[in-house]
Amino acid sequence: MPDDPISNSPFEDVPVQLTVSVGHARPTIGQLMALRQDSVLTLDRAMTDPVEIFVGDKLVATGVLEETGDGDSRQLAVRLMDVPGLPNET
Repeated sequence: MPDDPISNSPFEDVPVQLTVSVGHARPTIGQLMALRQDSVLTLDRAMTDPVEIFVGDKLVATGVLEETGDGDSRQLAVRLMDVPGLPNET
């Protein structure tokens, strides 16, 4: 029996799509119809609140938004803070 069944799994290289949820908004239909280019849609979270990471509709982790890269190569990233089921490293 292998020591690490995940690293020997035939599914190891199958890509999955993650969705990062940064917040929700509940505008009225009138407010939604009034949105224009450069309108700002306020979400229900602060910039420092954790984001949620989903596979399908299953919450798999939470994290915080970060920026990686320099200059024109900057990208939005998520630092994982809590992944249920994984042991916490101390």
